[in-house]
Amino acid sequence: MSMKPLEFDHRYGELDQVISAYLGQPADDEEDRPSLALQAYLRHTWHTRPWAIATAERQLREYARNPPGRLRLGLGEFYPVPDVGLPESHIQSWLLQLADHLKHSIESGEVPPPVAVPQTHWEWHARFPELAQFLGGWFSQDMPEEFDDHDAAIRDYADTTDRQLAARLVGELHELLALDLDETDYALGVADLGMEVDPPAPYSPSGWLALVADRLSQFRADYEPHSSGT
Repeated sequence: MSMKPLEFDHRYGELDQVISAYLGQPADDEEDRPSLALQAYLRHTWHTRPWAIATAERQLREYARNPPGRLRLGLGEFYPVPDVGLPESHIQSWLLQLADHLKHSIESGEVPPPVAVPQTHWEWHARFPELAQFLGGWFSQDMPEEFDDHDAAIRDYADTTDRQLAARLVGELHELLALDLDETDYALGVADLGMEVDPPAPYSPSGWLALVADRLSQFRADYEPHSSGT
């Protein structure tokens, strides 16, 4: 039988965050240089959950030193390290190297400098989680079959999503627009976040994101009860 969620998180929860950061990225860490994927994990986690880095370091080291044996493999009570492009014989030393990089970052206080544009798929999703949910869920390639147009999809999101989550999305949209990227970077960003259709004419990617923020803010205002004067 597989592990219960609480036990999984206790043993492997933050390890899984680190390994997930390598989705689509090479595991090319070196002794004196963390990979782009690990830099993205450190950059985001230092600024959002700095205490989690020590947990990741511990879980990585414990897993590397105590890989699952035959019994745990048979019961499914282990974390299956995804294919990161390394030979199986190198996984243990790689995990220990990651743990060493995290330990060095903690002890030295070295934090990857902030960047305007997220550098990896994982960093885009970690930085803009509700925007990824919105774009991937409402603007996939199936959107034209499910909705009459982009506005109908926005309205459906507003009608079916908790207002606090919708407010969080508006905040993420404003944060993304405040980066003042060029349109190519905005186009690449929304694609990385799950958007599989083009913005409606005549909007650019950033123009459409600004429109979405305005529409959602207006929908929220329409739903809020108006206080009567005294």
